[in-house]
Amino acid sequence: MSTKGKHRTLPLWGLLKRELANEKAKKPEIAYGQANESKKGEDFTLLRNECHTAMGNGVSTFSAFGLFDGHRGSGAAIYAKENLLKNILHTIPSEITRDEWIAALSRALVSGFVKTDKDFQVKACKSGTTATLVIIQGWVVTVASVGDSSCILESAAGDVYHLSADHRLECNEEERDRITASGGKIRRLNAGYGGIEFGPLRCWPGGLCLSRSIGDKDVGEFIVPVPFVKQMKLPKSGGRLIISSHGVWDALTAEAALDWCRGVPAEVAASQVVNEALQAKGLRDDTTCIVIDILPHLPFPAAPKKQQVKGAFKSLFRSKSTKSYSNAGKRYTEADVEEELFEE
Repeated sequence: MSTKGKHRTLPLWGLLKRELANEKAKKPEIAYGQANESKKGEDFTLLRNECHTAMGNGVSTFSAFGLFDGHRGSGAAIYAKENLLKNILHTIPSEITRDEWIAALSRALVSGFVKTDKDFQVKACKSGTTATLVIIQGWVVTVASVGDSSCILESAAGDVYHLSADHRLECNEEERDRITASGGKIRRLNAGYGGIEFGPLRCWPGGLCLSRSIGDKDVGEFIVPVPFVKQMKLPKSGGRLIISSHGVWDALTAEAALDWCRGVPAEVAASQVVNEALQAKGLRDDTTCIVIDILPHLPFPAAPKKQQVKGAFKSLFRSKSTKSYSNAGKRYTEADVEEELFEE
């Protein structure tokens, strides 16, 4: 039978392979590393560089990195690591475009955090966990967080962005106001001798130092799982992300952590951050660091373009910028930032 005038067909796997190859050429390179020193064994990480998801009529890839710092046991941290991303993805329709997927992601993160907490609450376990989840789709970075496992980003231009909120009551006035307005009590521990108080601020009932977490079944209604969500589009020159548990941030500032990991690959950088935190404060708690480099895709073999990317790569590890930004409630034109803070 003649095949003249008919379209040439490819098997499905061939179409998917070609689509993924075309997508990869437009996306950044992702390199990452992690380091950990354990004291209680309650820190857990999620490291998935290539996740595949149905999108429109094809398939697309994204990267997901998470840090879960448990307290009062490891049950909540393990459960969140195993179920949070799945719960998020189940809320996003598959028949939408890439841009629609990115637009839907912020609310999907909120729904996924809340569902993960609700499902864990039915278990006979009182543990809780922080959760900081980073999803990278192309040049768009979306971060959702509860607790104090903070995430920072340094762009290739040297600007520093804080992509998470610190939900420790000691340093978050807005969260203290939210809890007291709802009827909760904020105070320190009482030694019982003349009313002397000590230690960090806590929410009562329960006595938790954090205002938001997953789990913590017995601490009352004021501790919520609704995450702070921030989304930003990176310039094509890329940047470096650091996600760390409070064992790092209790010892190092964001600028100090970035300084200690400049000029080295992500895996070495993560180890150096952890080592410097231990040098400064010792091993008081589980101390974990994830470093993620978002880099321009290397074009081969064109020499001029290769040289241009090399310069962009070097600028990622430039000397310390003289400017630093806290970024709360601010829009950025250079990096095209969109921020959403979800409250109940």
